[in-house]
Amino acid sequence: MHYREMGKTGVQVSGLGFGAMRLPLIEGTDGEIDEQEAIAMIRTSIDNGVNYLDTAYPYHGGKSELLCAKAMKDGYREKVHIATKLPSWEIQTYEDMEKFLEEQLAKLEVETIDFYLLHAMTVDRWETYKRVDYKKFLLKARDEGKIRYLGFSFHDGLDLFKDVIDDFAWDFCQIQLNYLDENYQAGLEGMRYAAERGIGVIVMEPLRGGMLSKDDIPEELGKIWNKSDRKRTPAQWALRYVWDYPEVNLVLSGMSTMDQVRENLKTAEDALPGALSGDEKALIDEARDFYRSRIRVNCTNCQYCMPCPTGVNIPELFWGYNHDAMFDDFDKGKFWTTDFVKPEARAHNCVECGECEGKCPQGISIIDHLKKITALYGRGE
Repeated sequence: MHYREMGKTGVQVSGLGFGAMRLPLIEGTDGEIDEQEAIAMIRTSIDNGVNYLDTAYPYHGGKSELLCAKAMKDGYREKVHIATKLPSWEIQTYEDMEKFLEEQLAKLEVETIDFYLLHAMTVDRWETYKRVDYKKFLLKARDEGKIRYLGFSFHDGLDLFKDVIDDFAWDFCQIQLNYLDENYQAGLEGMRYAAERGIGVIVMEPLRGGMLSKDDIPEELGKIWNKSDRKRTPAQWALRYVWDYPEVNLVLSGMSTMDQVRENLKTAEDALPGALSGDEKALIDEARDFYRSRIRVNCTNCQYCMPCPTGVNIPELFWGYNHDAMFDDFDKGKFWTTDFVKPEARAHNCVECGECEGKCPQGISIIDHLKKITALYGRGE
């Protein structure tokens, strides 16, 4: 295992972090965690050098934190940094933040949470956090020894990311990044913006929810990877892409099987910053071009079309629409456009004013695509 310093904290963290959000389940149950296997996977990771265990309040219906507490027994707590996240969508008052933190400390059976994040930051949640004085809460909790390092995870646009970064003396942040999503949400520009300020960068979704790790890939994509003298799985290519950036301090993987644990541990052994050759980077570029050749709308997420006068979240809708086309993943496309996106931001709210099309540097027929999204996935609940 290789280690990297988490921003300006001085803490050495393993390049690979264990994400406890896709733990193995017991067949025939309603999503019950296979505790014996999950604990074995986490401890195998720690035994092989992983020292960062990531969970969150809602994972596995609230049971992930409890499982992590069990995995950290028998001396494993001393070997690992535990990270969890405040459920931002539940916060309305200052007291809410204190209540959830105390609950999480109890569930994890720890006195101190090493890395504590405000979960899934968006515009609305950011406004709430400022209103309820998140700074006072975080600093007080740190002074009391309940949390060590202060951060946030992010799911919105680049401008908001920079606003959040500049508002507080954060220790670290967590962003989505993979070789397809270089300009999505915070993206590469956000990664560099944080790193330049000494803020640690954790990457989530390096495999895009598992889509970039599938072994049953199209023949054309297989031919691209097979050009390399070094044979790697699609997952290994995707992980090494992210690890190649020196600004990235840790990459999270939500592992579901022991085989995934073993493969990721092996991949992490020599995945140092700058380890990819020029030829290998060129292959990743080819793979990216292959996926992009399948998209339905050439949206670069530049955000020039935003804000929409009626509140439609055009870039986010196009992300789900394109994801479906690239990976033949209708369910994710439908979820993204009719569930993840709030009701007022869905495609059917378009009133065809045309303001967005006048601003789009790609010349995209936005209105027509929004109509197709509604026809394909419906309006949602």
